[in-house]
Amino acid sequence: MLITDDFLPVPVPESLNATYLVPTTGLPAVSARTAVRGLAGRLAEPVHGLAKQMLDSPLMSVDVRPISEFPELPPDLLTAFGASQAQLDRLAAATHLVVVQAEYRPGWPPAHEWAARAVAAAIAEAVDGDVVDVFGLQFLDPVAALRSLPDERGRVRLVDWVLVPYSSDAEGLWFTTKGLRRFGLLELQTQGVPDHLTRAWGAVMTGAARRLLRDWTDGLSGEEVPAFVQLPVLATVTGHDIAVAYGNPEQHGATAPVLLRLELDPATDPEADSFLSLRPPAGHPGPDGRYFAAACATLFAGIQPDVRYARSGDAMSRAIATARAGLGDIRARFRAGRLPPETQLVVKYGLPGEDGPEYVWAGVTSWDTPERVVGASASDANTDPTVRIGSPVVIEATDIVDWALLDSTGVIEGGWTQAVLDAGEKPTP
Repeated sequence: MLITDDFLPVPVPESLNATYLVPTTGLPAVSARTAVRGLAGRLAEPVHGLAKQMLDSPLMSVDVRPISEFPELPPDLLTAFGASQAQLDRLAAATHLVVVQAEYRPGWPPAHEWAARAVAAAIAEAVDGDVVDVFGLQFLDPVAALRSLPDERGRVRLVDWVLVPYSSDAEGLWFTTKGLRRFGLLELQTQGVPDHLTRAWGAVMTGAARRLLRDWTDGLSGEEVPAFVQLPVLATVTGHDIAVAYGNPEQHGATAPVLLRLELDPATDPEADSFLSLRPPAGHPGPDGRYFAAACATLFAGIQPDVRYARSGDAMSRAIATARAGLGDIRARFRAGRLPPETQLVVKYGLPGEDGPEYVWAGVTSWDTPERVVGASASDANTDPTVRIGSPVVIEATDIVDWALLDSTGVIEGGWTQAVLDAGEKPTP
């Protein structure tokens, strides 16, 4: 194996395992084979056939055990990963577990995961129960579990297989992935992410996971499973990677690529996990958080972070008036937690300059009073050296000229002034 500074050798496990549980009250009244036959016409045929073949092979086992024989599933962690009280109540009332386990070699397709999830979902649907993904410590509705399996073209949404939890410490936010080990790849992590990038960086991590998983499976495409796969030290992430990972390839915009440096972070504790850390490229000046903020500004380029105009024309005046008229409503939704999931609220405001106002965007972190917004700058300002990407800013509501809601594909609501600029309507002199 050739080792260079451009590639990072990542070890490949000999085999991979998947485990899914179906809690039941009493013994299930349906066999696994009968349940899987009932999926005919509802699953893409390659997956349906794969599930039937794995069931008939030593690579898969389906056992029914008294729940007392299985280690207790931690309710607090299940809740943290989205379990409802009704699901926890059904688990507490269960007397037995159907245990579906499968084993397969690393590579694509991940037959062990697809087949085991299909079989478990088929059984859960037949007994009107739930699926528990042991790897992710996550409850899955049977219909949602079946929907997460590949379509007729073999496509899946990576967000159905990889979670991105995060926690806070003195350095900022610590993001990790949870799900890449299903495919044999080490999990990713990023440390020191600014607090206001919670949703945006989760999407970036998902896009990076998609890109690296593709490189990983390309390295496993041969007849023999290699001992190592060489991943590029500089990973390239684009808006397309993010959009595909979320299952919206048609919505991606033409964003510039962002480079992230890959570092192996081996665990010192043999019981702990090793990670692949995502860092700025070598030689980047300033703190990592500033680079992460700039990366998000590049990838979610539905807004321009630094826009100037001296006098508004009619279209721009209408855009500003529309945005300002909606400030009360968007503030109320922000404070009540009623914004769509995985979105970020940003506002555009004016900074005084010699040639007229400079308009910049900032991510909203709090909005306790109608008159004042606290946020984090989404760009470096030209007129004010204290306004830098990621720096805290306090904005008077009277200075706000626009607002927008962003998700992984760009602007989904608001952004009226940007729409005028994108349409090429120049301000009237």
